[in-house]
Amino acid sequence: MTQWFLALAVCFLGYLFGSLPFGYFAGRIAGTDIRAAGSGNIGATNVLRVLGKKWGYAVFLADAFKGFAAVRLSSFIVDQFLVARPHAEYFAILAAVICIIGHTFPVWLRFKGGKGVATSVGAVFGLMPIAALTIFTIWIIVFEITRYVSVASIVAASSLPFTIALLMRWKMIHGSGLLYFSSVMLILVLWRHRSNFSRLLKGTEQRFTRK
Repeated sequence: MTQWFLALAVCFLGYLFGSLPFGYFAGRIAGTDIRAAGSGNIGATNVLRVLGKKWGYAVFLADAFKGFAAVRLSSFIVDQFLVARPHAEYFAILAAVICIIGHTFPVWLRFKGGKGVATSVGAVFGLMPIAALTIFTIWIIVFEITRYVSVASIVAASSLPFTIALLMRWKMIHGSGLLYFSSVMLILVLWRHRSNFSRLLKGTEQRFTRK
């Protein structure tokens, strides 16, 4: 019963943190409904395009922090119960997944949220900082080469399961649950970027056709 109660509490906290629409808040403070500008997305990328770097970077950090906070706070709560400590990693993973879902489907905005990249980054930092630094480095390199946020996000998310597998092989992290989490996160990122992915493929096809 204690573990079921903790699971429900972790889900509640994860969704509560994740559903905080910082992009929407930033737009309102700046006098703009971010949902009616640019791509209509409340994520940091659209905020960056519409409101500029100051707001875009602030929203990215805020969205990342809520992913990190959901994981760490859940871990702290679970650590207070001796019976749940052996499963602490899975509770943290549950908080991370629910937080990302909360960001993607916030009840306050009729379940129309962001794509979850920044929140995923924060959650990964909370779970496994070494892997997060590696993925963030990959994101920066791909973005500098392509100048596409969506491409950098897709490549970084795709490399996460392989990064975790290598770190597990080198005994730098432990627990197969992290590998499963990275696979779920990859599916979420790919699904949320499906429209961008289709446009990129069409653009590439057109360039090859012209050549």
